[in-house]
Amino acid sequence: MFNVIIVDDEEFARSSLFFLLQENCENVHISGIAKSVDEARELLSLHEVDLIFLDIAMPGKNGFELIPDAKLHNTQVVFTTAYDQYALRAIKANALDYLLKPIDIDELKETVEKATKLIRMIDQESDRNERLKNLANNLADRSEIRKISLPNGQGYTLIDLNEIIHIEADSNYSIFHLDNRDKITVSKVLKDYEEILPEDQFIRIHKSSIVNLNYLKEYNSKNGLEVLLKNGEKIAVSRRRASIFAEKVKQYTNFASDK
Repeated sequence: MFNVIIVDDEEFARSSLFFLLQENCENVHISGIAKSVDEARELLSLHEVDLIFLDIAMPGKNGFELIPDAKLHNTQVVFTTAYDQYALRAIKANALDYLLKPIDIDELKETVEKATKLIRMIDQESDRNERLKNLANNLADRSEIRKISLPNGQGYTLIDLNEIIHIEADSNYSIFHLDNRDKITVSKVLKDYEEILPEDQFIRIHKSSIVNLNYLKEYNSKNGLEVLLKNGEKIAVSRRRASIFAEKVKQYTNFASDK
């Protein structure tokens, strides 16, 4: 059995998740329910908690302020939230778990199963804590996502977005080309990263390519539209994306000149 606490300021959300867990997750024991970060801290001091279902937007202290306590108690976290585009991008960028409200039963079961597997893998706890710390940093000022977590087979590698030159699609995999000439292959499709990465810095120029505009050296239509990156690589721009690409470059150069 895994000990769980629910943290949410909304009574309906607390009771709904309680009953969903009771009815659908036999290996879960609900140790307590809190309606604030302060109440959650008290529960963590009283019980050995394996997993927290943590609401983000709460009055007083928001859910992210509980992260240091979760790290201190070696407790896994699943964020529960209504739709918030920036928060979801930041959570996805750090490969952390979340559930959208209203919570779907099948998604809840899948998330609990994944979380319980992670709870058994204590050796990866420091890695997850680093991702939680980066998430908290990203959301402190909600200005931009600066780092992304990439699974590496043993755990995760935390990459600064400015290290990424371009991302190449390879079937159901994505290959990250980095400025130190390293490559990291990830078992996710390009679209997953297209949704996460900042739109003012990264653009998908082809069905198989996303480029970091910071590394754009030139583009021309001599052999069909293509870009030349600062590392010497040439990448084709699809006709369908050519006009969007041209507009994005214009916006980017105007933005860069204003800095």
